[in-house]
Amino acid sequence: MKINWGTGIVIAFAIFITFILYFVFTVQSNSKYDNELVVEEYYKHDAKFGDEMARIQEAQDLVQKPTITNASDGITIVFPEVFTPKNIKGKVVFYRPSNKKFDFEVPISLSSPSLVVPKKRLLGGRWNINMEWQYEGKQYLTKDTIYIN
Repeated sequence: MKINWGTGIVIAFAIFITFILYFVFTVQSNSKYDNELVVEEYYKHDAKFGDEMARIQEAQDLVQKPTITNASDGITIVFPEVFTPKNIKGKVVFYRPSNKKFDFEVPISLSSPSLVVPKKRLLGGRWNINMEWQYEGKQYLTKDTIYIN
């Protein structure tokens, strides 16, 4: 049986389309290829971007800034002495880029100028830290990235 060039092209297209459909269905159905969004409700988050930049700028304009350090007992956040610890309110969000199941947040309620997050709550790897806080009516946002060994 002889196959002419027109039939060959149709067979090639059919095989190619079958391969593409197989690939798409495999990726969509297998949890190994999970394609999570970085941020839930992306468009709502994007609409507040200007406000976020203003809060970041407020934090950058401070003469003394809070410091985030990776200590042996955990993550230590130290606020400058010029701030009264009990007047600082907000939250610290720990975001794990590789898996959102490990994300968590810690409220800021201080009696001393430092906040310690125990290392046992943090898996090894990269963590993005977003610290949203307010002091005397001004709102601040501090972002940092740490790596846990």
